[in-house]
Amino acid sequence: MPGKNIHVVPTHNGWAVEAEGRSGNQQRFTSMDHAITTGMEKARRAKVELLIHGRDHQIIERNSFGGAPDDLDG
Repeated sequence: MPGKNIHVVPTHNGWAVEAEGRSGNQQRFTSMDHAITTGMEKARRAKVELLIHGRDHQIIERNSFGGAPDDLDG
């Protein structure tokens, strides 16, 4: 079963890193850069996608750290 994607999201006073569907379990940061670095590391370890949201909560960047793409044998 695949892991939960990681999101970097804005908060009222900074940024948070959270796993998809687990908004109560956040790591909070004052710097967006620090949140992105932490999110990338978590996504890489979990082999999932990192979704970075802007202040308007729209996704501004996606990075995939999943395994090898599926074979296309035809």
